[in-house]
Amino acid sequence: MSSDEKPDGRPAAPRSLAEALRARDDASLAALLRARPDLVTPVPTDLTQLATRAGTRASVVRALERLDRFALQSAEALAVAGDPASYDELLGLMAGDDGDAAVAAALPHAVGTLREQALVWGGDDRLRLVRTARELLSPSPQHPSPTGLGPTVQEATAGMSPGRIQELVAAAGLASTHDAVSAAAALTALFTDRERMAKLLGQAPPEAREVLSRLVWGPPYGQVTADPAAHLRWLLDRGLLLPTAPGTVVLPREVALHLRGGRAHRETEPVPPPVEPAGPTGTRQGSPQVVDATAAGQAYTALATVEELLKDWDEGGPAVLRAGGLSVRDLKRTAVALDVSEPVAAFWVELAYAAGLLASDGEADERYAATPAHDEWRERPAADRWAELAGAWLAATRTAGLVGGRDAKDRTLAALGPGLDRSVAPEVRRRVLALLAALPAGTSPDPDSVLARLRWERPLRGPQQEDDLRSRLARWTLQEAELLGVTGRGALSSHGRALLGAPEPQATGGTPGIPDTPGDKLPVHHRTAPAGAPAAGPVPPGPADPQARAAARAAAARLLAPLLPEPLDHVLLQADLTAVAPGPLQRPLADVLDVLADVESKGGATVYRFTPASVRRALDAGRSASDLHAFLAAHSRTPVPQPLAYLIDDVARRHGHLRVGAASAYVRCDDDAVLNEILADKRSAALRLRRLAPTVLAAQADPAALLEGLRALGYAPAAESAEGDVVITRADARRTPPRTPPEPVPEGPPVPDATLLTAAVRAIRAGDLASTAPRKTPGTPPAPGELPRTSPAETLATVQAAVLTGEALWIGYVNADGAASQRVIAPVRVEGGFVTAYDHTADEVRTYPLHRITGVAELADD
Repeated sequence: MSSDEKPDGRPAAPRSLAEALRARDDASLAALLRARPDLVTPVPTDLTQLATRAGTRASVVRALERLDRFALQSAEALAVAGDPASYDELLGLMAGDDGDAAVAAALPHAVGTLREQALVWGGDDRLRLVRTARELLSPSPQHPSPTGLGPTVQEATAGMSPGRIQELVAAAGLASTHDAVSAAAALTALFTDRERMAKLLGQAPPEAREVLSRLVWGPPYGQVTADPAAHLRWLLDRGLLLPTAPGTVVLPREVALHLRGGRAHRETEPVPPPVEPAGPTGTRQGSPQVVDATAAGQAYTALATVEELLKDWDEGGPAVLRAGGLSVRDLKRTAVALDVSEPVAAFWVELAYAAGLLASDGEADERYAATPAHDEWRERPAADRWAELAGAWLAATRTAGLVGGRDAKDRTLAALGPGLDRSVAPEVRRRVLALLAALPAGTSPDPDSVLARLRWERPLRGPQQEDDLRSRLARWTLQEAELLGVTGRGALSSHGRALLGAPEPQATGGTPGIPDTPGDKLPVHHRTAPAGAPAAGPVPPGPADPQARAAARAAAARLLAPLLPEPLDHVLLQADLTAVAPGPLQRPLADVLDVLADVESKGGATVYRFTPASVRRALDAGRSASDLHAFLAAHSRTPVPQPLAYLIDDVARRHGHLRVGAASAYVRCDDDAVLNEILADKRSAALRLRRLAPTVLAAQADPAALLEGLRALGYAPAAESAEGDVVITRADARRTPPRTPPEPVPEGPPVPDATLLTAAVRAIRAGDLASTAPRKTPGTPPAPGELPRTSPAETLATVQAAVLTGEALWIGYVNADGAASQRVIAPVRVEGGFVTAYDHTADEVRTYPLHRITGVAELADD
């Protein structure tokens, strides 16, 4: 009979977490490493090291934080149960004496989740919570249990005198015992016996029962005076309240469980709360076509807003603060320019930054500007541009909603500044959109039900906070998704669903608000979850590798493209010096019109106004009057109005009549009458002009100030170079050097892919084989973890013998870097001071120098 079997042939219960892990198959080990990626960095050498790492405080805390509410409640119940506890004991703590069908149905899945994540090990008759988790979740005066339970009778009486314990036993009507341990056991047996306990409490004064009712759900500690009242003395005399410190008493755990009807929690939540539709039932379920059209309209507005932002910063944006980021004043200016609120302006700025469309230029006078990627982005189709923006938003860890808040050092968080990364943001965004995707098409959710669902999936340990980070991220996600056009009227659009990588909604089946997204296929030991059991936790949907994300963006762009208006190649000119663009304009037309006219109003149709300043701007950019006439005639569906033609000719006639150059600055004009007029104008006094020649005036202002001053007087001067040529001031964009988008800040180690998981499991198995293989060692065997030690002659003789017999050997090996390891090899040949062998640890043939082998031992026959 093997030592790993019971007399009846059944597998023996594991004695440690390492043994429990050793009994798992490769798929279960891979599932553990996927659920807890911190365990695989670096890859453990064997299963013992994996078990040790899985029990460290940091790893256990991270695993507990990723449990759903019911799985966490199950772990909390195990922490107040016996060690070990049976499944039936755990079920009693979760469902109570009266039972709960929903709890009974969901508990197998919760226990399976705890097992798979190596937080619980052992069979159903001996469930053990890992030691670190028990320490974190067990009740203590410094860290109260979420269950509200206090210490057991055994723990509370540990420091009590034997005489006092005997007095409690006698007052409770029990026979005296010979020692304090048996006395505490007798009290425990009384308090856990439902009939005897009910009889004892039936004798309690009403005031005493009132005291117990105030302590029963926690906190279990109370204060008493040196001379307690009679009803308190009645409880103290019978051990129903036990002293823990001078003036402090505690309600023993067994008493509280009796008063609670055996329940560890006041309320258990075995089923996740559903995501409800907004408003009365059915009032917010609209047509999917209307939702898609609304979302597409908002997507077009999002593109126009980002383009307007970057155009506003085209020739150099705001300065970068010394500490990094955008100043409050510049954010206000940007909000005014975009005609939005400051928080919304911060969102658009951060979105453009996340997409790599703007960055700081890195100059000495550092400013923000568009990146070269912006020029490529503008040339792409509108749907592709939107998909890139939405994909960047979905993956970004920078959180615009934090702008204006305070960091840990009470410093204001600035847009584009440091301190805005929240690693959990992408997961929350995807999860919120996944909950929307589970609703019937065209249905918008009730935001409060979304927040309640998220709190169930990732409950806060400790005092509950309504305004926790995940809840704020969820609210911001709902708002930003609407701004970006991922949702329309609060419901997820079809292109938003494609961007998420979610399947199309089914016509029937499923519970509203509970997504049918399958999680990782994890094998469950012993008891299995029944059909319909809730998911073990939120599995963020959507593609993980870059190719899949690119495919999702392409699919979203394909669905959005037919919903966006086609760019137009014409405008409607009007006699009041305006032009109406009845829709989005083609890129070349929009670029020229942005220079030639000023935007007067935006919306479904954009209204441009022609002014002398705007026409002069086009002339400064190198356009001639004939070019402008031809351009307008070619792109207007209406005849060019006479007032507009006159405006262009009038400005062109005066444009460049005056020439401004650098002397410090000068003005020259072939018509000296014009110069006389300028000198006679009192408004020109600030320019401090004086005549150098009949056709030349000198100024003490710089050329740029002189140009602006003359334009303010109503003239249309042109700048000229040192050679006398007119300087064309095109609206050339200022660009930063090539910049990459900001990298998202990961939340802990990345989830390993299938290739890494396969290699890691293989390496752990091989290392475990080397460390646990039975050996035949001469003399005293090495201590666990130590390498075998044999002389060079013994090593050579043993290896040569193994070549002849074909047996495997256990060796200690030190590589060239000095790293020591244990290996199981099957020698093939020995020559020239090297042994060639099949290495079972690495699963390949390798050659080892004999002088680096510290020792060798034969494996035991079994």
